Amino acid sequence: MMDPELPLDVTHEVGWACLCLRAQRAARQLARIFDEVFRPLGLTNGQFSLLMSLNRPAPPRLTDLTGQLGMDRTTLTAAVKVLERRGLMRQEPDEKDKRAKRLMLTDAGRAILKEALPIWRETHARIEAELERITAAQLRDGLDQLSGRSKPAETPSKS
Repeated sequence: MMDPELPLDVTHEVGWACLCLRAQRAARQLARIFDEVFRPLGLTNGQFSLLMSLNRPAPPRLTDLTGQLGMDRTTLTAAVKVLERRGLMRQEPDEKDKRAKRLMLTDAGRAILKEALPIWRETHARIEAELERITAAQLRDGLDQLSGRSKPAETPSKS
């Protein structure tokens, strides 16, 4: 039985207008798509993102990655342990702060990223091509604003 203060049209209104619901639905679908294409490599989309975040000149600390990946420390620590057990990354003490650990790719981690990158590029291009009403750049900027990033990420140079 419907509550008169919560009629069905309110349910329809929220279902149509709710940005949170739409973002969650889109995120789940994107995660499913990327999980599927990375499955032959034994990776999930989250593992790919974590490994790629380690591909930088200076190895990051765990705390450096929580904001970048939008993960809490406990969840990120669990994800790191899985990849570490697989030999795709390792942790080493920070030279300046022995309490902190630096996270780095292993040779096996770099190798799997090299395999995954063409798959990511092809899948990403296909998804961007499916966007009709807004450009991919507008979508990225809007999502960055909603996630609290101070400014949209710059387009990376091709050098």
